[in-house]
Amino acid sequence: MWRTAVAAAGSTDNLGGLVGFAARGIENLGEWGVGLFTLAETVLPPIPSEVILPLAGYLAKQGTLNLVLVFVTSTLGSCLGALLLYWMGARLGLERSIRGLSKLPLVDRADIENAADWFRRHGRSSIFFGRLLPGVRSFISLPAGASNMHLATFSLYTLAGSGLWNGALIGLGYALGSQYQVIEQYSRFLNYAVYATLALTVVWLVIRSVRRSKAAKG
Repeated sequence: MWRTAVAAAGSTDNLGGLVGFAARGIENLGEWGVGLFTLAETVLPPIPSEVILPLAGYLAKQGTLNLVLVFVTSTLGSCLGALLLYWMGARLGLERSIRGLSKLPLVDRADIENAADWFRRHGRSSIFFGRLLPGVRSFISLPAGASNMHLATFSLYTLAGSGLWNGALIGLGYALGSQYQVIEQYSRFLNYAVYATLALTVVWLVIRSVRRSKAAKG
C-alpha cells in the first residue's frame, strides 16, 4: 500500500543516501518511525531533521502518513531525546557529559561546548531558541540539566521550540511535494531566517536592557 500511494505521485524508490535510508525506515515504521528518527537525531545526529521531517511531510501529503500524527510523534521524539540529555547532564554534570559524548562517532565536542556557552549567555530562553539552531539543538539540554533548570520550565520551552521547528519542516515537505532536490536548499533558507530572527531578538534584548539601566539611573 505504501509503494502504491507513493508511486501515484512520484516514487521514492530511487532515492539514495540519507533520504533513501529515511524513506525505507519510515516505510517500515510509519508515523512512529518519524518519532524514533527525531528522538535519535536529538540525542545523536545520525540523520538530521532537515531530511526526516520534509520527507514525512511529503508522505503525509500523499496520504501515506497522517499529518497530525507525524507532527505529534516527531515532537514527542524530540522532547524525549531532550529529556534524556537533560537527565544525563543532571546526573553526570556538564564536563563529564561532554567528555563521554565527545568520544562517540559524529559528535563534535565543539558543538556541545557551543550549546553550553549559548545556555550560559541566554539562560532559559536558550532552550526555546536553541531548538531552532542546528548543532545547538541537539545538546542544549545538557547544560540545562547540569544547572538543575526547573524541569517544568525546561519541558515547556522544549515543547514549544521543537514543535515550531518540526512543524516548519513538516510543512515544508508537505508544500514541496516530491521535489526532493530543493528540500535541502529551502531548509538552508529556513536556517538563515532563524539566524536573522535570533539576531534581531538579541539586539532587542540588549536595547531593552540598556534602556532599563538608563531609566534606573535616572
